[in-house]
Amino acid sequence: MLSAQNPLTNCGVPRLGQTEYENLAAFRYLLRKFLRFSREYLKDTANLNPEQYEALLAIKSLSAKGGVRIADLSERLQVKHHSGVNIVDRLVERKLVRRETALRDRRERHLELTAAGSGLLEKLAAVHRRELRRRSEDMIDALERLRR
Repeated sequence: MLSAQNPLTNCGVPRLGQTEYENLAAFRYLLRKFLRFSREYLKDTANLNPEQYEALLAIKSLSAKGGVRIADLSERLQVKHHSGVNIVDRLVERKLVRRETALRDRRERHLELTAAGSGLLEKLAAVHRRELRRRSEDMIDALERLRR
């Protein structure tokens, strides 16, 4: 909680005007609307939570650069290692992800999408991309206002 004694209040950061608060609020509102859409869509169509979907996206995107470890995934999702393990465990149970032994270091495990995981991700990502495109003009406008 910020107070008069909090160092953040006296660190040389200029005070924001009403317009800046409105711009911040507008961007966060648009972002929350998209995230609410995503959360509801994932639950209703695939019985996934947002972290599981983000894990599938991260595994797909990072796998082109080499093996994806749980540590890499946890960093990408901004969760603690044990939370990353729990997310992966659930995806493995659903046969959307598999753990493979690394070629260089047999103690290390890499994550890969299964065919089912890849197929599901393709469908989910297409809908998310379409929704982002639909909302992008407003989101970009809000970001541009924040840059001024």
